[in-house]
Amino acid sequence: MPVNEYKSGSAFPGVIGRTADVSSPAWPEQPRAVPGSPNVLMIIFDDTGYGQFGCYGSPIQTPHLDSLAAGGLLYNNMHTTALCSPSRSCIMTGRNHHSNAMAAITEMATGFPGYNGNIPFENGFVSEILLQKGYNTYMIGKWHLMPSEQGSPAGPYNRWPLGRGFERFYGFLGGDTDQYYPELVNDNHQVDPPATPEEGYHLTEDLADRAMTFISDAKQAAPDKPFYLNFSTGATHAPHHVPKEWADRYRGQFDDGWDAYREKTFASQKRLGVVPPDAVLSRHDPDVPEWESLTPDARRLATRMMEVYAGFLSHTDHQIGRLLDYLKEIGEFDNTLIMVVSDNGASAEGGVTGTTNEAQFFNNAAESIEESIRAIDELGGPDHFNHYPWGWTWAGNTPFRRWKRETYRGGASDPFLVHWPAGIQARGEVRTQYAHLVDMTPTVLDALGIEPPATINGVTQSPMHGVSFAHTFDDPNAPTRHRTQYFEMLGHRAIDHDGWRAVCPWPGQSFSEAEQPFGTPITAETLSQLDAHAWELYHVAEDFAETRDLAAEHPDKLTELVTLWYSEAGKYGVLPIDSSTLARMSVERPQISKERTSYTFRPGTQSLPSSVAPRILNRPHSVTADTDIPEEGAEGVLMCQGSGAGGWSFYMKDGRLTYVHNYVSRALYTVSTPDPVPAGRHELRFEFQPTGEPDLVHGKGTPGLAQLYIDRRLVAEAEFPVTTPIMFNPGDMTCGANPGHPVTAEYHSPFRFTGTLHTVTIDMSGDLITDPESEMRMHLARQ
Repeated sequence: MPVNEYKSGSAFPGVIGRTADVSSPAWPEQPRAVPGSPNVLMIIFDDTGYGQFGCYGSPIQTPHLDSLAAGGLLYNNMHTTALCSPSRSCIMTGRNHHSNAMAAITEMATGFPGYNGNIPFENGFVSEILLQKGYNTYMIGKWHLMPSEQGSPAGPYNRWPLGRGFERFYGFLGGDTDQYYPELVNDNHQVDPPATPEEGYHLTEDLADRAMTFISDAKQAAPDKPFYLNFSTGATHAPHHVPKEWADRYRGQFDDGWDAYREKTFASQKRLGVVPPDAVLSRHDPDVPEWESLTPDARRLATRMMEVYAGFLSHTDHQIGRLLDYLKEIGEFDNTLIMVVSDNGASAEGGVTGTTNEAQFFNNAAESIEESIRAIDELGGPDHFNHYPWGWTWAGNTPFRRWKRETYRGGASDPFLVHWPAGIQARGEVRTQYAHLVDMTPTVLDALGIEPPATINGVTQSPMHGVSFAHTFDDPNAPTRHRTQYFEMLGHRAIDHDGWRAVCPWPGQSFSEAEQPFGTPITAETLSQLDAHAWELYHVAEDFAETRDLAAEHPDKLTELVTLWYSEAGKYGVLPIDSSTLARMSVERPQISKERTSYTFRPGTQSLPSSVAPRILNRPHSVTADTDIPEEGAEGVLMCQGSGAGGWSFYMKDGRLTYVHNYVSRALYTVSTPDPVPAGRHELRFEFQPTGEPDLVHGKGTPGLAQLYIDRRLVAEAEFPVTTPIMFNPGDMTCGANPGHPVTAEYHSPFRFTGTLHTVTIDMSGDLITDPESEMRMHLARQ
């Protein structure tokens, strides 16, 4: 072996004598990519349906994505898991989501092997593989691939992006974020956005800028070194945030409603060859109201929400165009293997009427049309966390039925584009071969001529479950190699096999008004009933959109597929089937620190995500700040959680101590001292004592008595008739400031405390101050 080619850790091939003049040096081998290796760019959309890109028949303008389809390949038979974290785990590893321990989103992790959220290290990421092969590796945007309780500043960091093969990261760790006030992480630490909404900031633009910066930084040092970039925008997940001028481009274009959208899109899909010429459009969804049945205000609101969504998608396309133009400018465009996909179908989490605040959906506390319509001119702006009605969700998944979280094709079939001029001769063609997200990494490795490694970082690797479809790049008639694929999401099941598709819906995931969004648990008894009577059968090779249930006509075929589903479920760790949602989100998970009822915070520290922050909802608790107030007074936030979409803040303004509870942006409940806090060192305390029970079905957290104390003397109190029942989204907790979107409009972020704040302690032991004399004085003062 030449002396300059030995691998680090192997025997030194040089000569070591007593002195350097009788010795021969040898340098460890540097990993270098094969000369001419292509860059790899994966663009991952969020909650974008099959019928929402322009090149898939949509009236929404996506010229840059359309150009990739025109210069490359459009696949009409790509499948996802029907939910984001599971789908992204498939993309990264080439393994099925239950084998990745990602049965659902990380916030729903439970203590079973297929469900705990810890992607095994034997399921290596494509980033880890390409890093070993001499690639720079960059992660931009949404991560959402580790247990949520590991997202705090205490780590562990081995499942953050830099722990899974990415050299650089800029984005957010959770499932969604505010596009104007994002919860940003740079590499392994939290950072503030570089500008404000008033200065024109928007997250997607920032992500595109940072992607180009990462590439430029490396290219000036190693211009021939290829890169792998995972560009995962927050779009088009809620909140649908976009500058007003982008939404206004679509004024009036959706006035005829969602049925008309479907009809026009379906006709375009046939013309473009995106669906087969004999395809039949799926029926009107029974959960979606007829457009003409809506009141004029409901139609006006729904129309504007869709205009905002369309503007958001077009704005995202524009930022992708900037990134593509940059690759052209530096001469890397033609030799970049680009794949574009969405992680699941369009989302119905805006509810039947849409919402100005998605947190209302997750708290089952939907506002009325009358409340929503007041904000119609502000939708898309920084003051709301808006999401469109599920009629547009259904339309966005044209020609399929249903949506995200369900395993009908509307939830599990998505747009997919491939573009690589230097490696693919075909241009502007449609590919019909069956594919699944688990096939993306095997295809990339196949195209690059890289064998999956036997080990990564000393860990023996498991076999990949996906298969390469690179053989289809220049052969439209190449056979499909992915013949069988199971699906399971929150109890909803399906299986594809050789052109046949069996689906077993679970009514508890139907988003009906009574259940939304909790989910009804499947028991062993109900599972047996479902297996006996609920499976549907479709011959999707001839019935593209699942419109003809053939279960009664082909019982033997159905039995074959159901049996096959159980075989695949056993192979990939799907059992036990768990259809619950709220229960899974509320389960106590192992934490880094031992269980406790008292938490101490200090100003200037990083925010705590809700998964590791104290859970104060629906229980007695206190918030106590140890402060020094200067003679000139002080103001600012002592402690807060959440944002303008819902949360609470304990703060001082104009010398007065105040606590405000923002009930999912529908109401503000406040208690404030009548007089300023005097100068000196003081213990400032808020207490909450529940006076009733929560009503989770109707979106109401426990009512309670809110009290303020100065040096343990009661100085103010108020009755809060309702509080947030389930969660704040976003839910980060911060000491000494309110970063991001302020919880209340009474101050502007970050509103840092200007006095001396030593500590803030949150106590949930139930040990509250008892001061009958102070309470009597307070009641007499009220009278």
